[in-house]
Amino acid sequence: MRQTTKARHTLGIRGQLMWFLCFICLFLLGLFWLLSTQLLEPLYTKHIEAQLTNQADSIVERLDDAIAEGKVLSSWSFGQLAVNSDFFDKLTLELYTKGSLNSFCVDISDTTLHTIYKIENQSFCNLHGTYLSDSANNDKIIATALAMRRKCRSVGSFVQTLNPPRLSGSAQLLVGRITADGSYTVLVTTSLVHVTEAGKVLSTLLPLAAALIFGFAMSAAWLFSEWFTKPLRQLSSAARQMALGNYAVQVDNRRNDELGDLARDFNHMAEEVQHAVQMQRDLLANVSHDLRTPLTLIKGYAETVRDLTGDDKAHRDEQMNIIVDEADRLTALVSSVMELSKVTSGTYKCERVHFDMGQLCDEVSERYDAICTQNGWQLQLELPEEELPVYADPDMMQRALHNLLGNAMHHIGQDGIFILRAFRCSEGVRVEVEDHGPGIAAADLPYIFDRYYRSRSDAGKQGTGLGLSITKAIFQQHSFRFGVQSTVGKGTTFWFVMSDLPYVDDFEGK
Repeated sequence: MRQTTKARHTLGIRGQLMWFLCFICLFLLGLFWLLSTQLLEPLYTKHIEAQLTNQADSIVERLDDAIAEGKVLSSWSFGQLAVNSDFFDKLTLELYTKGSLNSFCVDISDTTLHTIYKIENQSFCNLHGTYLSDSANNDKIIATALAMRRKCRSVGSFVQTLNPPRLSGSAQLLVGRITADGSYTVLVTTSLVHVTEAGKVLSTLLPLAAALIFGFAMSAAWLFSEWFTKPLRQLSSAARQMALGNYAVQVDNRRNDELGDLARDFNHMAEEVQHAVQMQRDLLANVSHDLRTPLTLIKGYAETVRDLTGDDKAHRDEQMNIIVDEADRLTALVSSVMELSKVTSGTYKCERVHFDMGQLCDEVSERYDAICTQNGWQLQLELPEEELPVYADPDMMQRALHNLLGNAMHHIGQDGIFILRAFRCSEGVRVEVEDHGPGIAAADLPYIFDRYYRSRSDAGKQGTGLGLSITKAIFQQHSFRFGVQSTVGKGTTFWFVMSDLPYVDDFEGK
């Protein structure tokens, strides 16, 4: 009772599955929160930086090409600036049509740090609309554009974030480049307002989305665990019923997955257990009956000899012979039961050696000469001229042949002929024992090797009913294929196939 109570408080498969799915859901939500709040801004900024860099490099490349061709892009005359309008108009058109940015500002300046050309394509530009302190003189306030031009000429290429001049503004990213000859500096900026807005939206929606996703995930996990563990609960219930003695229990096996295979295996096991229990009951009933009959006869005739015929030698000898015969029946039954127990439990180990199966068949057949002559029967031995090499336990094979030949004699036909044959086959050597008796009904064939099983045609015949079971156990220990073929009214053939290899795969004969 303590173990049962403890098991009930242990977290079951359904609970473990629920916890696992809950953990996975929380992990995915945490991962989504990390990506959307902590990594979104740096990843987005990195992407914008790559676009700005490509655009600035493209502008510098166009400037370098024009300078290399000898074009005059800008000049100062008497304090007046003159620029190559055709070149910069074409450059502007290309930026608008082929550029990767939709909102940007381009500032191109010469060595005098004055702007020679500017493209504004955003509502507010931190580069041209803000001021900052000069690093060399904190009291001097200079324009941000002028400071960035100086920085570009002093450090070359650089990337910098420009903070907004007021709380309502947004940060902007700036990329600075300089031409190969140092004549011009190029500054390109774009706003980072989109990533900021996206972060705020995600921060607002994430708690609600997380709650909805978690609730849906838990509902789905509960339904999935209910569906997943239902066959396991059915198997558990069926196992408890089997423990209470209900071996006819079956579970639903309509699923086409591993649980369906488990259900089918359980049903097959339940059928085999039910069959084994029934055979055990039949064995107990049959053995009890076979023990009761000779014991009753022995007791009755012993009392008769003691009380009535002790002085009558003729009657006494006859009754004593009956007692001896019944005692022999008991001995044979007990010996068969003990032999079957040894073979099936593995106590009797196989001592495999290489030998000629044809010679063994010849030696075994000689043992039946006397009984065949006495009863007018004929044992036909059909063997080839060549040797039949096999690898097995000779004593066990001799016992199996005696069991099959004894079974054939019990079912011998009117012609009085039974046959022992052996011949080569693709797997090794095939041995057959054939009789021309009444045959075995098709309904009895699957159970003919079971313990104490007797077909309807064998009812009332003498014998322990364990010979074929012992033979089956011997073949299974050797991993030999075996079986039986029978036609009602024509006879029966028991067969088995032997190998001459030291190791063979285990399989059951059919």
